[in-house]
Amino acid sequence: MSENSDASFEMALPAAYRPSVEATGLKRSDSLVRARLGGIQTARVTRSQLADIMLEDVQSARAGLLRLPRVIVASNGSVIARYHSDPQFRALIDAADLVDPDGMPLVLASRLLWKRPLTERVATTDFIHDACRVAVEQGLRFYFLGARPGVADRAADRLRALHPGVQIVGSRHGYFGADEEEEICATVRSSGADVLWLGLGSPAQESFAIRRRASLAGLGWIRTCGGMFDHYTGLVPRAPQWMQNAGLEWLHRSMLEPARLGVRYLKTNPAAVWHLLTKSYER
Repeated sequence: MSENSDASFEMALPAAYRPSVEATGLKRSDSLVRARLGGIQTARVTRSQLADIMLEDVQSARAGLLRLPRVIVASNGSVIARYHSDPQFRALIDAADLVDPDGMPLVLASRLLWKRPLTERVATTDFIHDACRVAVEQGLRFYFLGARPGVADRAADRLRALHPGVQIVGSRHGYFGADEEEEICATVRSSGADVLWLGLGSPAQESFAIRRRASLAGLGWIRTCGGMFDHYTGLVPRAPQWMQNAGLEWLHRSMLEPARLGVRYLKTNPAAVWHLLTKSYER
């Protein structure tokens, strides 16, 4: 797909679905170098840099300089495959303020194709520790929304134990209807949270983040996090480190849930590889 067709698609998006400097305020994240990776504009960012950006955005929101929260989403093989097959999902990803490289295959592809590859993978399940350290040091407050009943609560307890002093000011499961969304947003706002961690699964979490960002004004960030809460309750163990480093975490997850994830990866992996090889442009 050409750069021109990408630009045409962005211009065709409804205004409410496009990130706006006027709406969110020009911040350090706007100056990050971004590159087309598998067709998605992906930030060249490390976990440490992302934690600094989170702090800056929260401080701006507290000072009233950020009208709407930043929406931060992750890219991996499944996201890339869906991005090119589902126009509505593509609109959501394009509307996010920042896309980070969650999947190790993205880092490996950049090493193969680019002179200046990505420095590291920004896995949300790892990044939460960087975010918690900054939160403890600077007094940031988190809210967890998503997963099955009780899972977000237990994940919050686990992270409080790992990072004493971290303020997780509320948590709620992700099973709710559209008629409950406004009330949930009001609860998040009233909790005093600075960052909403949103683990509803894709594409529901991206849709909620973009559609409801105005209802969450006052927060600094809405951060999608997929199955992160499940990992911190022990329901879904991480792959061995060697598999993570080799970009094979998807295989580990397929072995754990072959009926659900095995079939999905068989469909999405070939498409993701194709898009990574043909739609990755270094800048």
